[in-house]
Amino acid sequence: MLSFTEENYLKTLLKLTMDERGKEEAGTNELALHLGVKPATVNDMLKKLKQKKLIQYEKYGKIALTKTGRKAGLEVLRKHRLWETFLYEKLEFSWDEVHQVAEQLEHIQSQKLVDKLDKFLDYPEFDPHGDEIPNAKGEFKYRHKVTLSQMEAGKSCKMVAVKDNSAPFLQYVIEVGLGINNHMKVLSIHPYDEIIQIEVNGKVSSVSKKFADNIFVICEDCMKNKPCKFHCK
Repeated sequence: MLSFTEENYLKTLLKLTMDERGKEEAGTNELALHLGVKPATVNDMLKKLKQKKLIQYEKYGKIALTKTGRKAGLEVLRKHRLWETFLYEKLEFSWDEVHQVAEQLEHIQSQKLVDKLDKFLDYPEFDPHGDEIPNAKGEFKYRHKVTLSQMEAGKSCKMVAVKDNSAPFLQYVIEVGLGINNHMKVLSIHPYDEIIQIEVNGKVSSVSKKFADNIFVICEDCMKNKPCKFHCK
């Protein structure tokens, strides 16, 4: 049985390589940054994970999940996102509250409970933050998307996910008037500091590039099933 910390490492490694670009490796510093720990701490854990044949890793090199490690990471990620969905849809937690609670619930070992939870929720494909939920086979429906910062002035788009799941950021998103599946229009992008002016439900807000980098959208062309230079659907 894996420790909670080992499961967190595998889940984070999976998230760092879970996209459509075929990325299969992550760096030590990248992993440390996402976990909020020092690189030296990461190196110690990587040795343990390598001994258990959960990762492929050589000192100062890139980290890749083995088939066993990827399966374990997918199981943890599936549980986390199912619990987030349950808390949000059935227990009326707000989307900025569910992450921390799901961090605790994701380590429950009962496969029967997780499968019944999935069935109870009618096999959701995305969690409250728009992230993909792996099914029981470890498969998931990847949704191609781009960041709000990649949109051009005058273009409309729909928010489909967030990159940052922290409570402060999600509360900021709410203040702006945004939520999953909300439509917005990019009114202008200032050439000096890249401040982006957006309109959401008639409300105009100015947001930073940092904010826009953490908002995933699909563009108006993709919403209309037209050719798109981003291929974001």
